[in-house]
Amino acid sequence: MILLSALIIGFLGSFHCVGMCGPIAFLLPVDRVNKNRRIAQIISYHLGRLSTYGLLGLFFGLLGKSFSLFGFQQHLSIGIGILMILIVLVPQLFKSSRFITSSIYKLVSKVKQQLGIHLKKRSVSGFYTLGNLNGLLPCGLVYMALFGAIALNRIDLALLYMLLFGIGTIPLMTTAVYLGNFLKGKTKQRMMKLIPFVVVVIGALFILRGLGLDIPYLSPSEMVSIEKVATKHSCH
Repeated sequence: MILLSALIIGFLGSFHCVGMCGPIAFLLPVDRVNKNRRIAQIISYHLGRLSTYGLLGLFFGLLGKSFSLFGFQQHLSIGIGILMILIVLVPQLFKSSRFITSSIYKLVSKVKQQLGIHLKKRSVSGFYTLGNLNGLLPCGLVYMALFGAIALNRIDLALLYMLLFGIGTIPLMTTAVYLGNFLKGKTKQRMMKLIPFVVVVIGALFILRGLGLDIPYLSPSEMVSIEKVATKHSCH
């Protein structure tokens, strides 16, 4: 159920991505004459994005694993769930400081500079690099997915979670490559309104998971027992 949430965040988030990262997809210098080459370019672009998301999943999965080793697995899952809900319901609490904002702007500036360079290239490897860079652009939905990856407390599941998130974005991002800005009017507005609701539901799922209420697939009791074992070992 938790892993399924990654696909849901990715798919619904792609409606936001088409607005934020969509211009990159619109401008991809795909071959409009050779169909096979065009398909190879688009696949390479998506593989680049998935590679970046996978590496982020590995890093944050390792971070989550370190928390679980100290017996914080249950609390971390609950905390991540609460954080997801608060970010949606009380966004004013999470306004970035000047240091964080300036750091993000510097990162975005460097990424955009490299994007501009690689947008001029038509090679398949160039499209892979474009995908890598696209995956590094700051995005609220990516942050939500990373929160989920940390809470899983397993490196392999964190990697899979971020890959599933990326896979969920592929359908709409591919459509954007072919059709440009196809999402307009009420359809886009309705889907954008749905995203906060879904994030709150997923946050609630992480809280349930951390509570260990012995509900199959939703709140396994193993969460509590694992944390007790980890705490016991850390005390020794």
